[in-house]
Amino acid sequence: MVRLQVKKGDETQFLFDTSVETSVDEVISDVTTIYNGRLKVSRICYEIEELIKHGTMLPHDMMGLTDEQVEELRLRDEWGEKCCPMGGWTMNKDIVGRRNGRQPNEKMREVLKKTIDEARAMTSKKLVQQNILVTQKTVQTALDNLRGAVTIVYPMGLPPHDVIRQEFENTEDLSGTQASLEVMDVNMAQLWFSGKEMLRGKKVKDYLGRNEKTKVIVKLHKRGSGKPGREPIMSEDERKMLMLHAYKRQEQFKKLEQDDDDEYLNSTWADGGSLKRHFQGLNNISWKPH
Repeated sequence: MVRLQVKKGDETQFLFDTSVETSVDEVISDVTTIYNGRLKVSRICYEIEELIKHGTMLPHDMMGLTDEQVEELRLRDEWGEKCCPMGGWTMNKDIVGRRNGRQPNEKMREVLKKTIDEARAMTSKKLVQQNILVTQKTVQTALDNLRGAVTIVYPMGLPPHDVIRQEFENTEDLSGTQASLEVMDVNMAQLWFSGKEMLRGKKVKDYLGRNEKTKVIVKLHKRGSGKPGREPIMSEDERKMLMLHAYKRQEQFKKLEQDDDDEYLNSTWADGGSLKRHFQGLNNISWKPH
């Protein structure tokens, strides 16, 4: 299998295995799906952290309003009253007025926190350093685990307007958010290798050759956003080692320059009276009184 180290910009995202006989179209589709799936896991984990602290989301017409405004307008969070966490809740007011403040109890919070940590570990960029792949199955398992944990804590489900539920149901609206800029449209996605675009309609072997035991870096890029930067000649670690070596050499040269050119005059062989004292038996005489 050919192993692709997938990068977005200058940052490595994950490892992906394919075959030289696979079409570029299929690779782009799979890689983009995994990339977008990891972003979804990240968004859900963040929102569940908010759920842990402040409960379910308020209806859109109540968001950002003060208690006085809610009372004056006679608004009511009916879904929040139906969708209560297992084991009860305590009030932890959301100062931004986005969630209803009904925080799950400690045991339920731990269930959610543990699942978040596991999901993030399953899709972490650090897996590249451990030579561990991230596949579509990996991403789906992380999503299923998160969904299961939320169901345990909220057996009645979440309100239909809660973004966590919308993410699970793939009905989320990311327009106008930073997340919308990060998600990659499969039809607009490109893969680049060694400064060249891997064109749809061709196969992986057209760019990497027929050797299945190959590991290369490819860049996931959006069509129309210019050519991605080429990989540096050396890695960051190699650059640091080179700089350290150059610094040590520079220090050695400085030390040599500081050495006195006449230092050899202090040597015994450079003493003109040494031979005379030797024949007179005057070498190694101590003048200290006994």
